[in-house]
Amino acid sequence: MKKIIIQVYGLVQGVFFRYTTRKIARNLGLTGIVKNSLDGSVYIEAEGPEDKLTELLKFAKKGPKSAEVKNIEYEYKEAQYEFKGFGYSF
Repeated sequence: MKKIIIQVYGLVQGVFFRYTTRKIARNLGLTGIVKNSLDGSVYIEAEGPEDKLTELLKFAKKGPKSAEVKNIEYEYKEAQYEFKGFGYSF
C-alpha cells in the first residue's frame, strides 16, 4: 500500500473535478480525500495499491471533459491508513 499526494492546477474548480475524482477513486477501491484549494487548484490525497494510484494519477493529468489541466505536482509516500473511504474535504 502506498499514498499519493496530487496537486492539480489550471481550470479545475467548478468543472466536476472533485466529483469525478471521488467516483474514479471509489471505483478503484482507493481511500482518501479530494478538495478545492484556495489558490484555485485541486488537492488529492489517496491510499491504495500503487497500480491503482497510478490510474488515479493518469486521470488527474487530464481531468474531466470540461477541465483544463495546466500543471500537476505529485509524490508517492508510504500509506498511513488514515482514511476509511474516499470523500470530499473542505
